[in-house]
Amino acid sequence: MNIFDELQYRKMQSQTRRHFIKQCSLGMGGLALAAMTGCNPFETANASAGRNVSSNRDPFAVRPPHFAPKAKRVIYMHMAGAPSQLELFDYKPELHKLHDQDAPPSLMEGNRFAFIQGIPKMMGPQATFKKRGESGIMVSDLLPHFSTIVDETTIIKSMHTDEFNHAPAQLLMLTGHSRMGHPSLGSWLSYGLGSENENLPAFMVLLSGGQMPDAGKGVWGSGFIPSVYQGVQCRTDGGDPILYVSDPNGIDRELRKKAIDAINEINRKEHETVGDPETLTRISQYEMAFRMQASVPNVMDIYDEPDYIHEMYGTEPGKTSFANNCLLARRLAENGVRFIQLFDWGWDSHGTNEQMAIDAGFRDKCREVDQPMTALIKDLKQRGMLEETLVVWGGEFGRTPMRENRDGQEMPFKGRDHHTEAFTIWMAGGGVKTGFSYGETDEIGFSGIKDRVHIHDLQATILHQMGLHHEELTYLHQGRDFRLTDVHGHVVHDILA
Repeated sequence: MNIFDELQYRKMQSQTRRHFIKQCSLGMGGLALAAMTGCNPFETANASAGRNVSSNRDPFAVRPPHFAPKAKRVIYMHMAGAPSQLELFDYKPELHKLHDQDAPPSLMEGNRFAFIQGIPKMMGPQATFKKRGESGIMVSDLLPHFSTIVDETTIIKSMHTDEFNHAPAQLLMLTGHSRMGHPSLGSWLSYGLGSENENLPAFMVLLSGGQMPDAGKGVWGSGFIPSVYQGVQCRTDGGDPILYVSDPNGIDRELRKKAIDAINEINRKEHETVGDPETLTRISQYEMAFRMQASVPNVMDIYDEPDYIHEMYGTEPGKTSFANNCLLARRLAENGVRFIQLFDWGWDSHGTNEQMAIDAGFRDKCREVDQPMTALIKDLKQRGMLEETLVVWGGEFGRTPMRENRDGQEMPFKGRDHHTEAFTIWMAGGGVKTGFSYGETDEIGFSGIKDRVHIHDLQATILHQMGLHHEELTYLHQGRDFRLTDVHGHVVHDILA
């Protein structure tokens, strides 16, 4: 056979079905696992030096932090759509005096907004504020339950970001970059620390509000690091908590175990032949998926919680709600899940309709989250878990002190536009100060004037509380070391206890 015939033969061989199945390091069984775990079976681990984890090791194994952590886990509640800080936490009496006056030209010049055009009217706070708790932190009457636990929290009023549209702002907040394809915060933590429970993923996601966040599943994706570290989305609508976690009709658990053993034996032989280390990590995934079949339904079943817990959270078993998800977050935390992400959609208060109005739909959203998020803090504390659980609450950006208008016309209902220069988040537990307010904005809440905190600073601080140095947790991709905070960020030590 001459060289040209040999090349032609190799080309034909590479196009056969048998060759395709053989050369897929995972085999076709990997496709089934991908449906169960959301993993990409053809993604190969790209291990590099330093903190990166060799894919020859169990990807779920617990790994030591850089230094002693203050927190063992994170519960991150993201309010997709961005709640208005001016109606909740950042009290501005001066804004009352300016209500319905034209915004001064100096406020508009050189600033970009998502929708405001022309000269909008200033809008005073649409809520009543009082000093709450022994700390005397100002909180509005829209959060009566939260007001009872304000002394457990640190409230950061000087957050700022670089993006004023929802999807890129959500990506920046949760992946450190405003474009798709980068690992999420939960993925970085899973990658750096592994899993504390061999029967559950390290990173799990709960949705409420009836819709995905604007940025989609990328906000809990693994980007370019191995897909085993992406968040596993849980369903709370009465079906399988995780898709395909139940055995198919006619297949019992013993038969499923035999099938997985056979697939893993094929994968082990494939690894001996090809040497692709990712094959070994996929073996771990099959085994994890099998164990999840027994563990997940029990963990996700809130029916067995006592009545007083349901009353505390305001939960309704069998329904999809933020309250149910807060209770599930506590259960997942108890079972060793390292990063639990809650998304609640519907906070985009433009004033284009009643649902998106500050004086209507926004108040409804506050009622939906106030009791359960407060119950979560109280419940964690009464169980002795709050000190080692870092709880974070907030949106992707803030809201303007001006009333929104479009084409020079006010919206039919009261609303505020997207705003990058000032917004508020709060944190509790996990080694942060209690009853503490950090940062200040100007007299109308337009921009931070003291102790400003950028998105990357918040990310660096969360990693720090989990025992990870944000500059050392890296992954080699396309010839350079990437990290969650990119080339930015510093730990906000002033908020730490």
